[in-house]
Amino acid sequence: MATESPPTCRVQVAEHPRLLKLKEMFNSKFGSVPKFYVRAPGRVNIIGEHIDYCGYSVLPMAVEQDILIAVEPVKTNTLQLSNTNPLYPDFSTSANDIQIDKTKPVWHNYFLCGFKGIQEHFGLSKLPGMNCLVDGTIPPSSGLSSSSALVCCAGLVTITILGMNLSKVELAEICARSERYIGTEGGGMDQSISFLAEEGTAKLIEFSPLRATDVKLPSGAVFVIANSCVEMNKAATSHFNTRVMECRLAAKLLAKYKGLQWGQVLRLEEVQADLGVSLEEMLLITEDALHPEPYSPEEVCKCLGISLQEFRTQILSPNTQDVLLFKLYQRAKHVFSEASRVLQFKKICEEAPGNTVELLGELMNQSHVSCRDLYECSCPELDQLVDICRTFGAQGSRLTGAGWGGCTVSLVPTDKLPSFLANVHEAYYQRSDRSLAPGNQRLFATKPGGGALVFLEA
Repeated sequence: MATESPPTCRVQVAEHPRLLKLKEMFNSKFGSVPKFYVRAPGRVNIIGEHIDYCGYSVLPMAVEQDILIAVEPVKTNTLQLSNTNPLYPDFSTSANDIQIDKTKPVWHNYFLCGFKGIQEHFGLSKLPGMNCLVDGTIPPSSGLSSSSALVCCAGLVTITILGMNLSKVELAEICARSERYIGTEGGGMDQSISFLAEEGTAKLIEFSPLRATDVKLPSGAVFVIANSCVEMNKAATSHFNTRVMECRLAAKLLAKYKGLQWGQVLRLEEVQADLGVSLEEMLLITEDALHPEPYSPEEVCKCLGISLQEFRTQILSPNTQDVLLFKLYQRAKHVFSEASRVLQFKKICEEAPGNTVELLGELMNQSHVSCRDLYECSCPELDQLVDICRTFGAQGSRLTGAGWGGCTVSLVPTDKLPSFLANVHEAYYQRSDRSLAPGNQRLFATKPGGGALVFLEA
């Protein structure tokens, strides 16, 4: 499956209300009709938060909410982007001069990331122009990967325009790299599940090399997504990239402590692989090698035997130059324990004991505590929402996505679902009058959806 290209389906547009509406809006905007449509889904990460960029496996599933783009190639070299949401202004540029401003995570830059990623992969100096109309049903800045879905959609649009083929894995890897043009040092989970997802199954996503394994979720329970209504754009703040850097520094200090060549080490998983020890042993090594008190840049330099100048020019990224304290012990403890929870979650799903739902729920609860206390990527609203979800019947509930806002994911026994939805709605949304942009769902049950694909009108 992973070696195949994303599928192309012929559809009767008139039988699909959303496609038909998009076609009509496209015609109204550009005075022509789309040649094809591309879809890429958002995702919910069930467990495995902030560990993909450390080299560890994660366990997401695609959701039905997605990005859908109507596309028409044009004879000029102008790239024209429009959005069905009036909050996102039109944009046009030369297809041969793509500039991405890292200081402004505006919507069209995510499209440009995917476009430029394909351009650079094939070493193309000239690309054809196109008219694109983008429609999205993923709430923005919600932790459900709206940004990465747009990058993936743009990548698939671009290879379709060029008439070229790439496998799902190749596309996922290109889009993961190219999203970094926006300044976010992500790990690749979001792009991987957007391309590799299959309906009816979650996926264990492993890296180096990228691969996906089916994980059959338990019957008798459903996953429910609840939006805290606190928006968090990880490209617009330094929180995310600071965590990436803290994990990188922890990896270097652990490698040096164990006598490894630390200079080229970037990820915590590399240290474990080089030592050939278990995750549990890595937790013990962390206790010995790192202290709970935050590290200053000067102390990191002393530990590594380098100058402050070398630290700033050779290790720190541009957007972490001003960080004064690094919590290396806490971040490493979260990563190793969370990586272990992912493997336990998959094992329980495979073995399916009688108390599967309870066991999985407990792992999700542990994950939230670790995200809140060790990784410090929660916020008061997410903590409150998690507590409410557990109070009204969730076996497990945790933040999902980067955190600092966005959504929670809860595992709810099927027989409790109606009362759960009603009670959470009243306790969190009605009492505080929390609202989102019109049309965005705040609270909904979800099941594993399919991956990115191309629609042609039959």
